[in-house]
Amino acid sequence: MMSLHRLILPRVLLVWLGLSLIAGGLTYWLEMRKIDQAVVALAAAAVTRHGAERGGTTDLARHAEDFLHEGFVAVEILAPGGTPLARSFQPGFEGVAATLMDADTPRSDRPRYRTIHRNGATLVRVALPLSATDRQPTGHFEGLYRVEPATLAGLRGDLWRTLLAVLTAVLATTVVLYPLIVALNRNLFRASREVLRGNLEMAAVLGAAIAKRDSDTNAHNYRVTLYGCLLAEAMGLHGEALRALMLGAFLHDVGKIGIPDAILLKPAALTDEERSIMRSHVSLGVDIIASSAWLRAAREVIQNHHEWFDGSGYPRGLAGEAIPLTARIFAVVDVFDALTSQRPYKTPWSCDAALATLEHDAGSHFDPALVAAFAPIARQVQPVVAQADEAAIAERLATHIDALLLADGNRPLRGLLRRRFGNLGG
Repeated sequence: MMSLHRLILPRVLLVWLGLSLIAGGLTYWLEMRKIDQAVVALAAAAVTRHGAERGGTTDLARHAEDFLHEGFVAVEILAPGGTPLARSFQPGFEGVAATLMDADTPRSDRPRYRTIHRNGATLVRVALPLSATDRQPTGHFEGLYRVEPATLAGLRGDLWRTLLAVLTAVLATTVVLYPLIVALNRNLFRASREVLRGNLEMAAVLGAAIAKRDSDTNAHNYRVTLYGCLLAEAMGLHGEALRALMLGAFLHDVGKIGIPDAILLKPAALTDEERSIMRSHVSLGVDIIASSAWLRAAREVIQNHHEWFDGSGYPRGLAGEAIPLTARIFAVVDVFDALTSQRPYKTPWSCDAALATLEHDAGSHFDPALVAAFAPIARQVQPVVAQADEAAIAERLATHIDALLLADGNRPLRGLLRRRFGNLGG
């Protein structure tokens, strides 16, 4: 269940954040429009009130200063041709008002308003057509209406309260829907996890069959998978690359199914022809997994784990970073585990002796950077792994296989595996 929450919760939070930004931004824009409209309504009410009280344009011009007591800081009464009949300013607003009033604004037969923020004040420029009782135009009224700070503060307070209510509603909706989202995804998540586990178990079984045929033990496959995961995490691999490495570790020698026993199990040295046939297990392995969309992820390791860093390997003679990183990682951990493991023909080497061989061949067989990164990992983990038998390693890997497969770049595998290695030998 924790894995399910780790997958869903970040996505739900992202959706909540996106919806909050969209809803909050839209609400803010609408509320700011409401503020503008409310401010304009205050200015228009003053103009309408005085326009109703005064008789005509000429009379209105004689009383232009009265508007200065109704919130206006500047007024101008114009004749039909645009000739100024009267102009009044509040003290301190002459310069600002003159600049704004002289702005080139086309006059219209409809009222026009525009909110302006200047010198810390909120002003509304009002342009109204004036007409007689017979609706004949008699001139224009233009003015700058100053919105009182207390009025503006009240309008902005309403804005923030509305915005907070919207964001709270979005959050509450997200909280209510989250259990439903988890419930809907639980079965899908469980099925996906079982598919992942089953696929890797299938790869492990196939790898075990090859190991038995090659007189090897399947514990080698489990150990190199664990070593490979730790080294891959140290090199920054995660997600699909990590899954490809895991599959490749189990299936690296799957092509040996097609190698005759006379060659595969020959106790003596191989002839050149037999060696060529043995090397064909790489191409055979690639062919075997080619028909499986999921197993094709193992191709990099299967096809390239015998390539050498200096280009002297096979089958393609790749060199350096032309060899996929997953294959270079596997080459290091594969040889290390072979050296430190018991075989019918050899006793296990010590961790230091095996690392000395890797360091000696760094630059020729192995990527030097990977050898350097693997050394501290090997010294910490190999003594614990060496004490565990095949069943213990297989059980531990099977228990945590879903965590390994579902791990991503935000969940380091090194700490995960080291915590689980702590109980491996017990």
